[in-house]
Amino acid sequence: MKKIPLAWLQITREKTRLAIALAGIAFADILMFMQLGFRDSLYYSNVRFHMSLKGDIVLISPQSNALISMKTFSQRRLYQALDVPAVESVHPMYLDITSWKNPVTGRPRNIMVIGMKPDTNLFELPGMKENLDKIKLDGVVLFDRSSRLEFGPIAAEYQQKRTVTAELRNKQMKVGGLFTLGASFGADGNIITSDNTFLKTFRIRQRGLIDLGIIKLKPGSNADTVAKQLKSYLPQDVKVLTKQEYVDFERNFWANNTAIGFIFSLGTLMGFIVGTVIVYQILYTEVVDNLSEYATLKAIGYTHNYLLSVIMQEAIILAFIGYIPGFVVTLSLYQIARDATLLPIFMSLERAVSVLVLTNIMCFISGAIAIRKLRSADPADIF
Repeated sequence: MKKIPLAWLQITREKTRLAIALAGIAFADILMFMQLGFRDSLYYSNVRFHMSLKGDIVLISPQSNALISMKTFSQRRLYQALDVPAVESVHPMYLDITSWKNPVTGRPRNIMVIGMKPDTNLFELPGMKENLDKIKLDGVVLFDRSSRLEFGPIAAEYQQKRTVTAELRNKQMKVGGLFTLGASFGADGNIITSDNTFLKTFRIRQRGLIDLGIIKLKPGSNADTVAKQLKSYLPQDVKVLTKQEYVDFERNFWANNTAIGFIFSLGTLMGFIVGTVIVYQILYTEVVDNLSEYATLKAIGYTHNYLLSVIMQEAIILAFIGYIPGFVVTLSLYQIARDATLLPIFMSLERAVSVLVLTNIMCFISGAIAIRKLRSADPADIF
């Protein structure tokens, strides 16, 4: 007959206390999951544009901070890059944010506008390949079907084969097709149009002063090597980045130059502290209530280290059992948040493991503090 561990018998003896402990751990896990989920979705949503680019190297102005704060540079630098033998083609891109008026309510909302030459698809995005030719006509845009609903029922109207028009920067635009990119913390929606339509819409912009330069390399070329060559060849008024460096550039901006990354990290820490306090209170109460029993065990020969191991076992058991409901509830909350914000909030294996590790550390710390009370369990006290 298998023996039931003393630690399990201890934590299951008081069902109400166990339920409270598990609820507290689950609550702490949910707090950590949500904070980490929002933080990671922030990072991912803000680099989807960068990751979808069909290019190997990117040129930007050294004064640019992020996608929502781009500065222009001369596209002559982009064409100078053609002097490097490994460069196959170069492609200028214009970016700006302006007002899009909801065609139903008439309410304006800022939207990201991407201007590019319609003869080359620069994005690996659903809907781009089949709709790119449509923006060759002036006043035609492609609308991001994953934009927030505040821009109007654009995607639904278009899919019903209706003519969809809306006002962009006080100019009437026709929606010629749909693509999928997604909202981010920096932009609630996106549209793509030709460089000609872009410049006619933003009359203060000058042709040739671009926001982004996309460089495609010849097959077999090493992006890191070519980037080094371009950095030494091009003047210092342009910044050369590989595609991965460009992704990291944007991610670092949101992580280090805004308060958002700090806020979510602080929220995760608060969840950890809350869980630690809850588990400590449960374990401390458990030790106090059974202090005489622990003293008896000492009197009959059980060592102090054995009793310490029992408390630590209780802490680890609580960590694993409490993690399960926290994980399950978080999946539902992610779905609710995803539907409400259109942000890419999903459970990842890395985050699931990270929170499990944090939960075990949280319970271990609580147990380590609680076992200090065992020192007062003197066998002489029970006689």
